[in-house]
Formats: sequence, C-alpha cells, structure tokens
Amino acid sequence: MRDYVIEKIQEFVEGFLPSMDLELVEIQYRQEGEGWVLRLFLDGPDGISIDKCSKVSRELSFFLDVEDLIPHAFNLEVSSPGLERPLRSMADFKRFVGKKARIKLRHPIEGQKVFIGLIGASDEHGFELQFEDGISDRFLMDQIKKARLTL
Repeated sequence: MRDYVIEKIQEFVEGFLPSMDLELVEIQYRQEGEGWVLRLFLDGPDGISIDKCSKVSRELSFFLDVEDLIPHAFNLEVSSPGLERPLRSMADFKRFVGKKARIKLRHPIEGQKVFIGLIGASDEHGFELQFEDGISDRFLMDQIKKARLTL
C-alpha cells in the first residue's frame, strides 16, 4: 500500500513540477508516533520558496482528496530538502560540482566506507571527489549506497 501511494503521488507531482521549475527530491510516507506523515522534498535551480511549497501542497491536497489514495488521517508536509540534501543521480552530482558531499559506499575501499570532499568532474557513470589533502578519487554510481551535500 505504501509503495503504491508513493508511486501515484510521484507520477502526479512529476507531471506539474517542471512547469514550476521544481524537481522532486524525495517522498516519505510513514507512520510517526500516533499518526501518518506524507512528506515531499522539492528543490529548484534557485532553491524553493514558501509560495511554491504552498502551491504544491494545495495541488497535491486536491489530488489526494479526489483520488482518495490514503484512507486514514495524515499530515502533509512540503518543504526544501535543506542544506544537506540527498544526491541520488548523476544529474545531482553534475549540478552540485564544487560543493562538499558526504558519500557512503556499499563496500569499503581499503577499510573505509565514508568519504567527504568536493564534487569534481562527472560523467554518466561516476564522479570525482576531491579531499582536503588535495588528492581526488573517482567513484562510480553503483558503488554509492548513500550520498548527500554536507556543510
């Protein structure tokens, strides 16, 4: 049920977000405490404003009322992914070249799974990460378990 709800919401919002110059970063739909929460994290080239969050929230609320996807009470939250936004695709790595990132690998390299550095050159398969000591290393997307911008 949870995956179905997320899939339907993703299809809906990805249909109109580009016209607002926004992208969907993540959808969370889960039980927290006594209730359910549906969270959308959005971003755009210039960040995201409260007005845009409100507009997406209204559009999504109307869609959810009409489709009746969620049969119980829930809280809807629409916001920015924040300064430490997740990096999920090569497009994300290309967009944030020069920014500091924290990556966690699926399998360790020489005993290390977590790397922090500046995102460098990237192509369709991977990207470079430049470390504080000036050394850089290349990582392939299939090596990455989790990645995000960091401060």
